[in-house]
Amino acid sequence: MNWGTELATTYQRYGDRIGIVDAQGPHRIAEVLDVAAGIARRLAARGLGPGAFVATIFHNSALAASASYAVSLAGAAEVPVNPLLSPHEIAHALACAGAGLILMDGADELPADLGVPCEDVRGIEAYPFVPEGWPDVDPDAPSRIVFTSGTTGPAKGAIHTHRGRWTGTLMLRASLPFAPDGGSRVLLMTPFSHGSSLLTFAYLAQGASVHLMRGVEPALVLPLLASGEITEAFAPPTVLAKLLDAWPRPEHRDLVPRLRTVLTGTAPLTPLVYRGAVERFGDIVRVTYGKSEIFNPITVLDPPETAAAYAELPAEGLCVGWPTTGVQIEIRDEAGLRLPRGETGAIHLMSPHLSTGYMMRDGRRLRAGGEFHDTGDIGFVDARGRLFLVARQSDMMKSGGYKVSPDEVERALAPFLPETELVVLGTPSDYWGEIVTLVAQRPPEDWRARLGPALDAMTPYKRPRLFAAVEELPRNAIGKIARTQLRRCLLETHDLVETPKPALVTKPALVAKPGDDAT
Repeated sequence: MNWGTELATTYQRYGDRIGIVDAQGPHRIAEVLDVAAGIARRLAARGLGPGAFVATIFHNSALAASASYAVSLAGAAEVPVNPLLSPHEIAHALACAGAGLILMDGADELPADLGVPCEDVRGIEAYPFVPEGWPDVDPDAPSRIVFTSGTTGPAKGAIHTHRGRWTGTLMLRASLPFAPDGGSRVLLMTPFSHGSSLLTFAYLAQGASVHLMRGVEPALVLPLLASGEITEAFAPPTVLAKLLDAWPRPEHRDLVPRLRTVLTGTAPLTPLVYRGAVERFGDIVRVTYGKSEIFNPITVLDPPETAAAYAELPAEGLCVGWPTTGVQIEIRDEAGLRLPRGETGAIHLMSPHLSTGYMMRDGRRLRAGGEFHDTGDIGFVDARGRLFLVARQSDMMKSGGYKVSPDEVERALAPFLPETELVVLGTPSDYWGEIVTLVAQRPPEDWRARLGPALDAMTPYKRPRLFAAVEELPRNAIGKIARTQLRRCLLETHDLVETPKPALVTKPALVAKPGDDAT
């Protein structure tokens, strides 16, 4: 493969179009690739080409896109790292991949002494992009190392090859509900090191435009949507919830006069957030399922299909759609045997753009050819071939000998407290094994009473027995609830009273904040 040849059409056909708008203003596609060519030449001068690993640590910006393109042009493997990670997590990612250099924007502050040389790309002169002169690369060599969220242990670097990266980008472009063109502009607010970069490359490849925003700032996002400049927006459930909280009134749909699609993924979209999104945007919400190990999308529900799925919510699971071309899904039991449609088990995946293994602190672990990937998710495939997510394997609880899905309990309780975010997790117990625990973020004073009817209607072993209120739920760098951290915080600040009717009691040495309680 040769990335110079691959990018040539984008440059020659669409170079004069505005490709990226960031905090610095608009950037033509040709400018983005000229900057990339200059950075790639610097990498070559440093001896960093095929076989080398180069870290990119950027907030959302045109420079982030140029740096990513540059690593590909040089033939090296990119290690994109989220700058919002802690110093320890950044150092862990660099050590796993064995990065030889960090490309960064000197305007951003990075942790000191990461043990890897850094280069501020602002000091690198742009060079007119030409298709020729870039190295050929082995299609099966590493091209991009995508780190998992680390919710179930130390983050692992999923190894994506040049062939897999190219295939994944092509599949993403093919699955979009609207083919991006010169009149398209997608709003991206999540970190460039994750899904935002994939959408950026897919849109630029078709001459469309990307608006990169550094984080979710409703005071900036809502006027931008009202301006009519945005045609699509990528908003995972956490982003959607934040925007909905800031919305003036549900009837103000005129704030989004040109918005054709709200693309969502990365975490299950609860019925509550979906209904809020439809009230504000209309029936334009598209759901996908993706993993660090397989470039999005794995499955997809276009807006009409999403509306139908959320109108027929089953007792168990959330529908994330049909597999896209080339994706195979198997549901397996604990013995690894394939289950028939309708039965719940572990979700396993195979596709042409599946990562080939992991980079970890103790070396590479490669996946055997033909081996399916165990996603760590629990779900089932219905009679129509649609995938439903039930829970994460690591989040499943076992209380009194029964398995309990936290997602199922959360969905049953959420309609009774629509203004409050609820999280269910297991608290370790000698008596119960795990106690089903409900944690609410800044709930109203009468929250326990309002939940009463829902709790009474629940199957007894699924019913929460512990309740806690917190000011803020902990999240990881990409906005997902950090259940392990939340559980640790509860146990650090409370003592568990082990009885058939258990209780959490605030430790005497701690002074509870206003609104905090646990029973």
